[in-house]
Amino acid sequence: MKKTDRRSREQIVEPLNPTPEFMTMGNGFHQITSYGALIVGEKGFEYYNERTLKDFIQIPWEELDLIIGSIYFGGRFIPRIAFRTKNNGTYVFSCRKPHAFLRACREHFPAERIVRSKTLTEVMGQKLRGLFRKDDGMLH
Repeated sequence: MKKTDRRSREQIVEPLNPTPEFMTMGNGFHQITSYGALIVGEKGFEYYNERTLKDFIQIPWEELDLIIGSIYFGGRFIPRIAFRTKNNGTYVFSCRKPHAFLRACREHFPAERIVRSKTLTEVMGQKLRGLFRKDDGMLH
């Protein structure tokens, strides 16, 4: 009996970009955490899971609304990068080279649409101000 590789039986995905311009490894935080390749190219962003070929994400640049970076220590540390699409929600990733990854994205996506996420103190302040606003009728 001949053994076959599991990957040879799975359907191979057609890549969005014919040639990748930047590639790094990272984690995808959708459903469960998975490890794979993050690819930036001329036509869009791609993520391919290292273990399961069926687990992939392809987002064309036209479909993206925002790229959101969690930035700490004045830009020295970027633990997560999120892609907010126009129709399908937000996808969160972390990668080994986040600065170079964002620079590669900036070549194809407008820089004013790459934004910094709110910090914990900004979110908490916004919630507290919302509690004490006069127009919502909670506290006067």
